[in-house]
Amino acid sequence: MKFAIIKERKNPPDRRVVFSPSELIIAKMQFPDAIFKVEASDIRVFPDKAYQEAGFAVTNDVSDCDVMIGVKEVPIENLIPNKKYFFFSHTIKKQPYNRKLLKAILEKNIELYDHETIVNAKGFRLIGFGRYAGIVGTYNGFRAWGLKYDSFNLPKAETLHDQKKLIAVLNTLKLPNIKILLTGSGKVASGAQEMLDGMHLKSVSVDDYLHKTFSEPVYCKIDVLDYNKRKDGKVKDMFDFFDNPQEYVSDFMRFAKVTDYYIAGHFYGNGAPKFYTKEDVKSADFNIKVVADISCDVNGPIATTIKASTIADPVFGYDKETGEETDYKNKNAIAVMSVDNLPCELPKDASEGFGDMFLQYVIPAFFNNDQEGILKRARMTENGKLTERFSYLQDYVDDLE
Repeated sequence: MKFAIIKERKNPPDRRVVFSPSELIIAKMQFPDAIFKVEASDIRVFPDKAYQEAGFAVTNDVSDCDVMIGVKEVPIENLIPNKKYFFFSHTIKKQPYNRKLLKAILEKNIELYDHETIVNAKGFRLIGFGRYAGIVGTYNGFRAWGLKYDSFNLPKAETLHDQKKLIAVLNTLKLPNIKILLTGSGKVASGAQEMLDGMHLKSVSVDDYLHKTFSEPVYCKIDVLDYNKRKDGKVKDMFDFFDNPQEYVSDFMRFAKVTDYYIAGHFYGNGAPKFYTKEDVKSADFNIKVVADISCDVNGPIATTIKASTIADPVFGYDKETGEETDYKNKNAIAVMSVDNLPCELPKDASEGFGDMFLQYVIPAFFNNDQEGILKRARMTENGKLTERFSYLQDYVDDLE
């Protein structure tokens, strides 16, 4: 079996890669029958020379390989027919901008495995860049605070080497006695919490956060039953919330009343209540001044996320009264950081962490007859057709004019 680490061709350039040179060495040791080739790239965070020194062939032609492994979407003109591809296709939610890509994959008889579809038997994702989104997004939120209030000017995350450096920079800050709220319980929130803990910020309970004042900056991490409540007043478990989101209403405003900096690291499911609306933001009780929306659902559950910001221009202002974009330094503005490709700013760490997961869960499936069903569940297309698991996308490709 021949695997190719392919060149990233999407713009803006993405320096991440699924396997670092050191991870490829481990992969080769674990699976000696596997052949790994690296497509030459002048943008990858690890230079071609590093792969060559690790003993791997670097070439401009990987067409003899069976499995193509990348990060972002592959341009249609660069897809090689009759191959297996791994990358984030951004098609599983019927994203209109990639409809032609999925149709081309079917026409070229490509077996597509989207990184998002690599799940265990219970449907939980096994690999992703979520932790690194949480790490960078939290840093960027503090950077937004400094910019809004002219209190400090942090370097951009992309100019720093790794997470340790990000934390070291944050530890130079003298923060006011602000309250920081973090929502979520998955990899994104875990990455965010690593940063807060790395800053030695005090973690407090929901009750203390809501009702006490502190002489130091503190944070509180909350989950779905903290910021949602049943309409009938009954108290049940989070599984009831996931099964019956329509029976709940948001209880987030009690947190918005006392929060200064909000980090949104949650997963938002269809039918769940919005965290806060534009009308909520107009309320005198809405105290949030900076939002780091790592989840970045535009015009979704976080009313202040009216657009995705960019690495080049990561912070914008949300006018509390009009709901429109404004200068984030305006008195009536909430500073919002909603970059939707945060892990790109920490390409080395993100690549190494992703490779760990890919080697643990995906590569073995090619050599153990897919005994865990990893490949079967992740396979979106086969023999020029959508697989049964992804047949819901048929109208998505059929509707293409």
